[in-house]
Amino acid sequence: HKATKSLYFLHDINFCFVSCMNLPLTEVVEPVDFEEYVSSHAPGVEPGPLRQLMEFPQDDLELLQLAKECNTLEPPLPEEDEYQRYSTTYTPHNSERQRERQRGLIKQTFELDMAAAAERQDDQDDAKRQSVSIDETPRGSWASSIFDLKNSSPDALLLSVLERTAAEDMDRRNTEARLHGRHSDLLGLYPPPDEDEAVERCSVPEVPKEHCGQRIMVKCLSLKFEIEIEPIFGSLALYDVKEKKKISENFYFDLNSDQMKGLLKPHTPHTAISTLARSAIFSITYPSADIFLVIKLEKVLQQGDIGECCEPYMVMKESDSSKHKEKLEKLRLQAEQSCSRLGHFRMPFAWTAIHLLNIVSSVGGLDRSDPDSDSGHGTWNERKKKGFERMSVGDDMCNFATFRPATLTVTNFFKQEGDRLSDEDLYKFLADMRRPSSVLRRLRPVTAQLKIDISPAPDSPHYCLSPELLHVKPYPDLRVRPTKEVLEFPARYVYTPHTTYRNLLYVYPESLNFSSRQGSVRNIAVKVQFMAGEDPSQALPVIFGKSSCAEFMKEAYTPVIYHNKSPEFYEEMKMKIPANLTDNHHLLFTFYHISCQPKQNTPLETPVGYTWIPLMQHGRVRTGSFSLPVSVEKPPPSYSVLTPDVSLPGMKWVDNHKGVFNVKVTAVSSVHTQDPHLDKFFTLVYVLEEYSFPFRLKDVIITEANMEGELKASMAALKGALLDTCVRFLHQLLSKLIQLIVYPPVIAGQIVNLGRAAFEAMALLVNQIHKNLEGNQDQHGRNNLLASYIHYCFRLPTSYEMPMQYATLSRATARPSSLHLSRSKSISNSNPDLASTPVSPDEEVQRIIGSKGIDRSHSWVNSAYAPGGSRSVLRRNPNSSCELKQANDRSCNRMSAFLDSVALFSVPTRQITKKLLHEELALQWVVSTSTVREAALQQAWFFFQLMTKSMAHHLFLTSKLEVPRRQRFPDRFVDDIAALVCAISADIASRYHKDVELVERLNSSLAFFLNDLLSLMDRGFVFNLIRSYYKQIANKLHTAQNPSSLNALRMDFIRIVCSHEHYVILNLPCSTLSPPASPSPSTSSTTSQGSAFSSMVQDQGVATMFELSVPFRHQHFLSGLLLAELSLILDPDGEGVFFLHKKAISAVHSMLCSHDADPRYSDPQVRAHIAQLYLPLIPIVMEALNQLHDFSDSSPARVRHASAHADDTDPDGSNIISQSVAMAIAGSPLPISSSLSAECSRTLLVCFLWVLKNADAALLERWVSDLSVLQINRLLDLLHLCVSCFEYRGKKALERINSLTFKKSQDMKARLEEAILGTIGARQEMVRRCRERSPYGSQENVRWRKNVTHWRQNTERVDKTKTEVEQESVVDGNLSTEGSLIVLDTLEIIVKTVVASELKESVLGGVLRVLLHSMAGNQSALFLQHCFTTQRALVFKFPEMLFEEDTELCADLCLRLLRHCSSSVGSVRSHASASLYLLMRQNFEIGNNFARVKMQVTMSLSSLVGTSQNFNEEHLRRSLKTILTYAEEDLELRDTPFPEQVQDLVFNLHMILTDTVKMKEHQQDPEMLIDLMYRIAKGYQNSPDLRLTWLQNMAGKHSERGNHAEAAHCLVHSAALVAEYLNMLEDCRYLPIGCVTFQESAVSDDVLSPEEEGICAGKYFSESGLVGLLEQAAASFNMAAMYEAINEVYKILLPIHEANKDFKKLATVHGKLQDAFNKVYNQRMFGTYFRVGFYGCRFGDLDEQEFVYKEPSITKLAEISHRLEEFYSERFGDEVVEIIKDSNPVDKSKLDPNKAYLQITYVEPFFDTYELKERITYFDKNYNLRTFMYCTPFTLDGRAHGDLHEQYKRKTILTTSHAFPYIKTRINVINKEEIILVPIEVAIEDMQKKTQELAFATNQDPADSKMLQMVLQGCVGTTVNQGPLEVAQVFLSDIPDDPKLFRHHNKLRLCFKDFTKRCEDALRKNKALIGPDQKEYHRELERNYNKLKEALGPLINLIYSLLSCLFVSCSTSSFRRVDY
Repeated sequence: HKATKSLYFLHDINFCFVSCMNLPLTEVVEPVDFEEYVSSHAPGVEPGPLRQLMEFPQDDLELLQLAKECNTLEPPLPEEDEYQRYSTTYTPHNSERQRERQRGLIKQTFELDMAAAAERQDDQDDAKRQSVSIDETPRGSWASSIFDLKNSSPDALLLSVLERTAAEDMDRRNTEARLHGRHSDLLGLYPPPDEDEAVERCSVPEVPKEHCGQRIMVKCLSLKFEIEIEPIFGSLALYDVKEKKKISENFYFDLNSDQMKGLLKPHTPHTAISTLARSAIFSITYPSADIFLVIKLEKVLQQGDIGECCEPYMVMKESDSSKHKEKLEKLRLQAEQSCSRLGHFRMPFAWTAIHLLNIVSSVGGLDRSDPDSDSGHGTWNERKKKGFERMSVGDDMCNFATFRPATLTVTNFFKQEGDRLSDEDLYKFLADMRRPSSVLRRLRPVTAQLKIDISPAPDSPHYCLSPELLHVKPYPDLRVRPTKEVLEFPARYVYTPHTTYRNLLYVYPESLNFSSRQGSVRNIAVKVQFMAGEDPSQALPVIFGKSSCAEFMKEAYTPVIYHNKSPEFYEEMKMKIPANLTDNHHLLFTFYHISCQPKQNTPLETPVGYTWIPLMQHGRVRTGSFSLPVSVEKPPPSYSVLTPDVSLPGMKWVDNHKGVFNVKVTAVSSVHTQDPHLDKFFTLVYVLEEYSFPFRLKDVIITEANMEGELKASMAALKGALLDTCVRFLHQLLSKLIQLIVYPPVIAGQIVNLGRAAFEAMALLVNQIHKNLEGNQDQHGRNNLLASYIHYCFRLPTSYEMPMQYATLSRATARPSSLHLSRSKSISNSNPDLASTPVSPDEEVQRIIGSKGIDRSHSWVNSAYAPGGSRSVLRRNPNSSCELKQANDRSCNRMSAFLDSVALFSVPTRQITKKLLHEELALQWVVSTSTVREAALQQAWFFFQLMTKSMAHHLFLTSKLEVPRRQRFPDRFVDDIAALVCAISADIASRYHKDVELVERLNSSLAFFLNDLLSLMDRGFVFNLIRSYYKQIANKLHTAQNPSSLNALRMDFIRIVCSHEHYVILNLPCSTLSPPASPSPSTSSTTSQGSAFSSMVQDQGVATMFELSVPFRHQHFLSGLLLAELSLILDPDGEGVFFLHKKAISAVHSMLCSHDADPRYSDPQVRAHIAQLYLPLIPIVMEALNQLHDFSDSSPARVRHASAHADDTDPDGSNIISQSVAMAIAGSPLPISSSLSAECSRTLLVCFLWVLKNADAALLERWVSDLSVLQINRLLDLLHLCVSCFEYRGKKALERINSLTFKKSQDMKARLEEAILGTIGARQEMVRRCRERSPYGSQENVRWRKNVTHWRQNTERVDKTKTEVEQESVVDGNLSTEGSLIVLDTLEIIVKTVVASELKESVLGGVLRVLLHSMAGNQSALFLQHCFTTQRALVFKFPEMLFEEDTELCADLCLRLLRHCSSSVGSVRSHASASLYLLMRQNFEIGNNFARVKMQVTMSLSSLVGTSQNFNEEHLRRSLKTILTYAEEDLELRDTPFPEQVQDLVFNLHMILTDTVKMKEHQQDPEMLIDLMYRIAKGYQNSPDLRLTWLQNMAGKHSERGNHAEAAHCLVHSAALVAEYLNMLEDCRYLPIGCVTFQESAVSDDVLSPEEEGICAGKYFSESGLVGLLEQAAASFNMAAMYEAINEVYKILLPIHEANKDFKKLATVHGKLQDAFNKVYNQRMFGTYFRVGFYGCRFGDLDEQEFVYKEPSITKLAEISHRLEEFYSERFGDEVVEIIKDSNPVDKSKLDPNKAYLQITYVEPFFDTYELKERITYFDKNYNLRTFMYCTPFTLDGRAHGDLHEQYKRKTILTTSHAFPYIKTRINVINKEEIILVPIEVAIEDMQKKTQELAFATNQDPADSKMLQMVLQGCVGTTVNQGPLEVAQVFLSDIPDDPKLFRHHNKLRLCFKDFTKRCEDALRKNKALIGPDQKEYHRELERNYNKLKEALGPLINLIYSLLSCLFVSCSTSSFRRVDY
């Protein structure tokens, strides 16, 4: 807030820009007066593509008629319904469309992919290579090199290279080539904005349609009984046991044979095809485990009760016909008689039930092929068999939409019990069926076979009849047997409005009690009739027929229960009743006694009672349960208007007028509400319309006097109505309320204003629906039912002459100006604080209204008819492709209207007062208070959409669209709108913390409203409304506790406003910027030619166009706001919490995407003008450079130049909690996070590139020319970053990345953080997904849309298909290429501008660096060609940059060019070779030789070869040949030394190449590789730079393998080389005297000649270079733990620092020395050494070579054996390599010539006695080692080991060519010496060793008693084999015969003397150390020692004189043989 607090004083300034004062971004500038500007800049001035950027198209609104879709062949009503829609054809930018646009992409060629393919090829190739010794291989002669090269073929030459062209022509040609064939749509290549985040998307509500649950189809295939004697009739219905509810109407079927049907022919003369249906479709809204399909069977009435009639079916079988033949005949005869006489009547027969869960779940699902399916068990038996315990399954298993179809054979039926027929009894039976011990099991079944097929219903089945028997489309042939749709009676409420006409009545007779009725009344049938009057002829044919009968009947009978005076019924009678019921319509029930036996004079049916139900009472249909008295006689005339309860005089009643007949009547009607509150309201409105006073309503007489009060009371009482009913009649209810607002009724001559009451009723109703149906909302919290009402159904009563249809406002689809516009939108974000003048809403309203020149004089037209906004709405569709298509197909939109014809009202002619709905709504809303205002706020979107729709229709129907916008609406309406917007903005600002969810809804609703108003009202006025919103928010920001959430709201707001279809036009892209002289700028002065399209910019320069200056924000108002948000959020000092970064960047990204995808803006000239709206983005991103993620760094997440928190930028979505979140959890205030995540940075950079690509190049040039060097370098840094950011990753990388999971996990992390930080409401998260969870689906018919829930993401398929990866790599390749080309274009612009200025020195280097960086990455061949062209032009124009100044640039360029010379892509090689050749030529032309380039190229090749893994020498050879060819073809320089110099260089490079081929062979053999590198380095003795390069390559390789000592030596060698050069150059006292100082460095033979140009030009050949190398060497010695060597290095370094008086460095050096010396005493372990001998011709030159290998410390012999054996086995094959196990000399003749032998021996450093005096420390004994020794025991007869007197030993001493550690880890053996010890010498060595061990153990400090005792035991223990005593006895008992051995004899005797002395010392020491418990052990040791001493005594103390005389003749001491 610092920046804003000082700005309060501004609030008095009246925003006039005379001084063009630069307002801070936190304040909103005065917007441009749009209408004024547009009217004074006629678009006709400049035709062409730019004209459309000036004004909205003429045909922006158009009225269309769209027929409402009818799904049946016959309309349900005579009138035809139509939809009314208001829309544009608008296609959102989404991933599906993006994929479409990416289809035709050309695949770019990338070396990376080619290399990967080649690598795969190599992996399959297992060729074994031979190992060669390097040292002996000749280095390749000139002759062979020339021969190889001359015979190779060059790449294609670029002819233009050798031409001399002027720089201007070259640039022009390059630019044309670069712009040819470019991809116009950059953002089409970038991943589309996140759909989840698109706040500006509005889902299109579904077209209102009848509710439909999950549908199953049941087909009845056959019904067979054991005996066939009579027709049987069936019915099906669904029952929910848990809810105890019948959940479908009955479906009747007839499966009788024709013979059986024939029996009833007399009774059914006509059979309608609709009654022959055998298949039905049931709908189930609430699937549950408790649903049963109940099958009931009936038969024709006959004499006898049900039990008797069932008996034959239970006992008889057709197969036993011989047994029962007579009986069967008798039964058939009886049946025929019954059918002919009683065919009208039925009796209950049997029933069964199928548990649906068994069918749909795996519990008991029977497949068609299931062996059980015909097994003769009923369904319930089969379920029991599968296990009852599984029956308590949850509803989640009951998915009736998808299951395996099953064919069932139901075999067990239960006979009906005459006294248990009611539904209550049925529920008990069904519950019982689910129990294991079912009572039903004990009953005897009626055996039959009913085959039925149950399957999920197809989406649109053929030949289907609706419940009203209308033909459902498709119905190709009316003669085909139909399938019936069975009407569902949902178990619970279903909230769906009626959309089709339905008026059905169901009558259910339940029971009758005639027990007190006198006379013969036993077989009772109830006849039901629907009467239109009292005359019998007035019975209407409205009762639906059952099966095999007429379609509609005039009467229906209940089944008869034999001899039962109090029967129960289960009958359902369905009637199609007329729409206009009168008081005369009634149901008549007649009770008959049926005579079953034919008797003389007895009629078949005798009436025994009558009763009735009048259907209408007080204007309401009567439904419910009735208990009716029954009259014995026929009712008197006029009975029908009274109820039977009224006791009419003279009438006789059964049972004393008690209710004896129970009946239930239900209606399923879209005409009758059956709710008292709604009925009263609709009746009163009807009374008003008809003006039929007085009117009796129940007990109240409605007159003119009390009409107003009654009506208002009925509106207020609507909130008491049942929600389910309100929803079902929602469309009619809202339409009537709107009618009352628009046409205030005139009662008794007075206008009665019901606006307020209607508004209140509407607000409360809408709110109630929203609250109670929370699951049914879109992401903006809009209830789908209400949204679809406004969208399709909202229609006003109107006096315009229009047919009674739906009117639809729509965009003209044919116009070229707005074709399919696609807007791609993703989430947007908000800004840090906006400070502004604190103004109260009222003042603000006054200010807005006062500043607008509104014409207050025009009259307003009395009409209303409204959709809203002239802009498309589909653009807000958050749904992708499929929904989009269906949305487009039906052209639907957020503002559309659909009307049920039932609600159509003709406008009464007597009403003359009309109001405009939008004006009345605005007024009522502004003046509303308390609960009503709150209710309206809760559902603000609803009223906003009603208003905008009303406004648009009004404009269209009054032809006001041609009128200037200021004259379209009266000023009081404009005032109301301003007041409303201000008040709501104030609500948002003040309540954002308390009512998070409400405020989010309110904020987006307001934004959508203003967006709509931009299409309808004065646009300048709407801009001011936006500004007032901003001010309200800014005022609150000063005091806000959580400003980030306010910022987020504001960000969403501006994003929605900016999603306008004509957003570009609204920003006046073609206007020029000039500061207006007054608040309403006159525009005549703004352009020089008076044209709005003049692209000439005024004198004040381009600066204002590239800044968020006041003129820019004034002229491009919306774009200015959007970019200001971004700028403030990215401000590192601002409060841009990290989630806001994503919001702001995403908003800009989605805007740019929409421009790219918009066909209107495909013209480059138009794009350039649009890009002008985003020019400030370039400096904004430049400012944010330090916050961007650093893509050039390969480590996970690092922020450029910023020490900001890297945790929330982690691209891998790591599980580390970011610091901000951690602090929020802990309750600390938030730190300011200024770093951007990789995702945000990438998106921001792609937007930046978009502006650079599309902006006018001339404009960019002028801007760049004004930038300072610092700014240009910043821009170059940014371009450098862009190259890294969009570098191609390669197909391999794409195969690994699973983008979906990655993105979603990132997204979830971000969402969690937002929730924790309190910046987002947790409920809002739910609201966002409500659309997906909605049970009524916003875009699909499926009820439970599990496939779209957010949490399913992780289970989605992870592996991408090959085609997807391929396509992804094509897109990625194109993006990378286009991005790099944009960078190249920009570099060219920078070069062009700096040439003219003085800045080139400082800038050109930067340009070249970016160019080099782009060459270094994975680039496509296409880009590289252009890149090389640009590079050649740059070098041509500024050669001095490379050849006179910085050598680094020249070195880098040579390296890059050489790398591409070895490319596998031919075109890249061609261009790279040409560039390299021109570089040489240019260098030559400057100084007559090209030593610098020659030097750099040679060095580059060396470092390339040393470091690059996938380097291809074959390709490079071709490039070298190409360069040679250029030199030969270049006529201009043919007579100069140049061609010859080129040839020399090329041949030298070729030789280096030949070496590299060998290096490649040994890539896997580290020792061989280092040997080769060593030899190459030695080969460069007359090229110090290259020698240095190779030494550094070696150092690098050593460091990689952890050989730090060797790496240090390489660096010391390098330093010696540099010192030699510096010594030659000048004599400096403090510098080392050449390489003499470095004793170990054999560099003295290097040839150094400092005078030669280009030699020793590298950065290391300087004092600082020397210091650097020595520092590195010291560091490596430190890592190798060779601390003493560090001192030697620093001895050379210290004098240099001392001479430079660099005390800081001296301090550091001494500090390091101190550390090193302190560490000297640490336990250290240096290398282990092994001798390795190679034998066998397989090894080539290595055959019979011996090396000493240095291995890491503690390497066991087995380890190195295994390593080498494995390595060579891989090379030669497993069977070929053998390890020689011993270390004896190898006899070559005994070896297999086809095998390769390795002999590996452990060796130890060997020192002569004199050396040991100097080598005291551990380090001394491990440094500078050249001699090594190993011992081999042997006996003369060939065995390795023998007795003491025959045991010999061979000592082998090896000398290496260099001392270890060296710059290699293996050094060859140059000398080998063998010493053979005779047995007595071996004994002497053994005794000396034992004595030493004793001495060590005795003198150890601190003393170690265990060690001491162990050694003592080995010396004096009696059990020791070949112990000291045995040695003495063998060698000392006799004096040797050979005089040569006398000396050894004496030496051994002295050894024993010494040995006994040491034993004694050791025993004494042990005695002092032991405790009392070891005394016995010690005594034992002493006893053993004494025994040993006694035994040794005589042997040691022989007569000395005898020996001494023998000594004289002794000459040599041993046999020594030198073998080598």
